[in-house]
This record gives sequence, structure tokens and C-alpha cells, in this order.
Amino acid sequence: MTPLKLVALDEKDLEIVSTYTQDAVTKVGELAFLADAKRFVMPMNRFAWETATGFFRRRAERHRSVLHFDRVLGAKLSGIDRAQPEEILALLAIRFTQADAPAGTVELIFSGDRTIKLDVECIEARLSDLGAAWQAGSRPIHRI
Repeated sequence: MTPLKLVALDEKDLEIVSTYTQDAVTKVGELAFLADAKRFVMPMNRFAWETATGFFRRRAERHRSVLHFDRVLGAKLSGIDRAQPEEILALLAIRFTQADAPAGTVELIFSGDRTIKLDVECIEARLSDLGAAWQAGSRPIHRI
């Protein structure tokens, strides 16, 4: 399978990236805000929903991926303790709230009422798979 590579330059693009990163997991210690470069980087193990659909395609797999945002002016954590670098975060969604166009806030929403808010000049994000996939032990379940 060809590695996934996506670019988000507007809110609709970011919704697509959010869909592909739903249920990705990362560790607190892997998150990086590079203030001088105006970049936020989040390496992750992405659940590949695109390979887990259909009656005959029941395999569940993950990909090592990286999501990064450019033109980031600041990052604020809520419910996330940087002193716990091994803590696992499960990404649920990514949202954008526009302020003074094209600037706004990108919100990374994790399970357990944890969030990261990125103040951005504009939406400029990239999602890239880095290598081969591996079989996931289970498929994420969302109870409504």
C-alpha cells in the first residue's frame, strides 16, 4: 500500500486530516513545539481506517506517521502533564476556529478531556506515513 501523504491548507482539508488521524496514539514526550521554526510536530501510530472497512477487509493496522503544523505562534496544553512523557494520548479529532482570517486556533482533541490548542497564522499542516504498516491488536470502539 502506498504511504499516505496529505496537506491541509484550509478548514475542509483539515477535516480530512482529522478523519485519517482519528484514534491515532502518541506519547506526551514525543510532542514538540519548535517555537523558532513556528512548527508543532506530533509523531503518532495512526490507525488506518481506510484499510479497516468493508465486509471482507476486516484487518486492523497501524502506520507510524507524523503530523506537523507550520506557522504556529503558540501552543497551550490542557489536561496534559509534560512531566509524564510516557503517558499515552489518543487523538479523537482536530478542529479549527477562525479568528482574524486566515489566523485562528487548531484544537487537537484527545480522549480523557485533554487538548492542545495551537495559535496559527493560517492552516498549514502535513500528515505523512513514515514506513510499513503492522497489524493492530484491536479496532478502536466508540460508544455513543
